[in-house]
Amino acid sequence: MKPIRTAIFGTGFMGRVHLEAARRVESVDVAAVVGRTDEAARRLGEGFSVPRMGRDYRDVLRDASIAAVHVCTPNAQHFSMAKDALQAGKHVLCEKPLTTSVEEAEELTSLAARQGLRNCVCHNLRYYPMVQQMRSLREAGELGDILVVQGTYSQDWLLYDTDWNWRVDAQAAGPSRCMADIGSHWFDMAEHITGMRVTSLCADLQTYHRTRKKPKGSIETFANKLMGPGDYQETPVETEDFGAVIFQMGSRTRGCMTASQVSAGRKNGLSIEIYGSRSSARWNQERPDELWVGHRDSGNAIFVKDPSLLTPTARSYADLPGGHSEGYDDTFKQVFRRFYASIGSGASPEYPQFVDGLRQLKILDAVLESHRSRKWVDVSER
Repeated sequence: MKPIRTAIFGTGFMGRVHLEAARRVESVDVAAVVGRTDEAARRLGEGFSVPRMGRDYRDVLRDASIAAVHVCTPNAQHFSMAKDALQAGKHVLCEKPLTTSVEEAEELTSLAARQGLRNCVCHNLRYYPMVQQMRSLREAGELGDILVVQGTYSQDWLLYDTDWNWRVDAQAAGPSRCMADIGSHWFDMAEHITGMRVTSLCADLQTYHRTRKKPKGSIETFANKLMGPGDYQETPVETEDFGAVIFQMGSRTRGCMTASQVSAGRKNGLSIEIYGSRSSARWNQERPDELWVGHRDSGNAIFVKDPSLLTPTARSYADLPGGHSEGYDDTFKQVFRRFYASIGSGASPEYPQFVDGLRQLKILDAVLESHRSRKWVDVSER
């Protein structure tokens, strides 16, 4: 089978993650890396023997041999890069959030459909094997009717006012930070597991550091935690450090969640709990191979990932035998494998598409509106 040639746009934390994961996928050849500078592209590409490196993504789009691109740049660049790629006839896999506005996401979703091109937004956290097992339990009716959905996504990497990243800057990241960056992952997972939609919500956001000390030199995501004293520039901050949302899923199901980037000790603490009329399930990203299942009238249980014990659907997301952990980097491999397998085939996509990225922007819009108005807001289904 002739390899599918692809390109990575972006050389920071997410660009490296995408490059490493793409190299693990069958019949995919990373042919180009694009960075904000030639040197940034070389630093990432040379170590992986990528043949083409540079700073102009349009040069790559003119290469007819490249079939797909990964957009891993700051959020404000997603729309223009993805749009140009689609218009150039490339399949597109874009980091989340898909864009910084509902209107831009609607345009990309429509354009991808008109062009007949495969499109994916990287809500990769769906694809931990035990998250898929939770979904399978719900689909089999083992949880019963879903009553309560709750949890958190908590991190600590922006706890101090000396912590900085491009996501803090609204010009680069958009009007929301914490909810757009990690809250979107939580809501995507909640809807994916339950098969239900958030219909209305009430949100409260908080910015604890109204100014931050921005380093005068550029730094990669998460690298700020290793920095010592240096030269900083005091910079106003408009985006939130924390968000809390109570929400409804239809007439009966209720939920609540928090997202935080200032929770000391929480490195990547996504936790989700689904409480049904028959039983419950809880999963924690910091212990990804474990799934807690709770019962009212019998003992609770903790299941450890073992493909032989998973449902057939969940089993397809676990490549390693029991006792061999599969983590964050493996979720990208699972998404990319399905994305590239769908190129040139008539199979229905088995991965989150641009329409799913649009969905999360509609939830985010409702969150921002609720915070501004101090009221409950319905989530648009248009």
